[in-house]
Amino acid sequence: MRELKASQTVLFLIRKYAVDKTSGDVLLEWAKPYEEFVYGKERDSSVFHSKKNGLSAPLTSKADFAHGQELIEKMVRLIKEEFHHFEQVLEIMEKRDIPYQSLSAGRYAKGLMKTVRTFEPATLVDKLIIGAYIEARSCERFAKLAPFLDDELKKFYISLLRSEARHYQDYLTLAEKIAGQDISDRIQLIGAKEAELINSPDDNFRFHSGVPAQA
Repeated sequence: MRELKASQTVLFLIRKYAVDKTSGDVLLEWAKPYEEFVYGKERDSSVFHSKKNGLSAPLTSKADFAHGQELIEKMVRLIKEEFHHFEQVLEIMEKRDIPYQSLSAGRYAKGLMKTVRTFEPATLVDKLIIGAYIEARSCERFAKLAPFLDDELKKFYISLLRSEARHYQDYLTLAEKIAGQDISDRIQLIGAKEAELINSPDDNFRFHSGVPAQA
């Protein structure tokens, strides 16, 4: 599910840049039930719900990263919401007797990552901008799909797009603060790559895929 992918990306950023090892281990433990459900051989939702929990301890910010606490606060809130969305999707699928199936990743996120610079803090800034594009594109697609869905799914998709809208704004706010300067040029450059991925033929049909190749 895209919700788990989104949370895993943010977990990596927090662990790499913002917290000490002990706090990093706390984050991994928090995510473990979700990952075991998605990547494990047996997917028992009752076992999943019995294992999931919140953060088991406060997170300690690294002393040498000035924006650590703000990154932790914004990104932990994002993870909490993505985990909640994951649980909501799972509940809807079970209600509708839709079995969970793993899908291979599309080219979208991997294609965007090719634009990332290889020195800090530029690497982090670019990854945050990419996160913003992914969330903003999700917001757009939820909005486009919602009118064609039944009442339950329509309401759910509208609630999702509201969260995605706040998420991409949080990503961009952090990116600009960490860069310490205007980042419009990087937003435009990464945006050009994003537009290429969205508008070109794509063999895999995914939520963030481009134009279906067969079309």
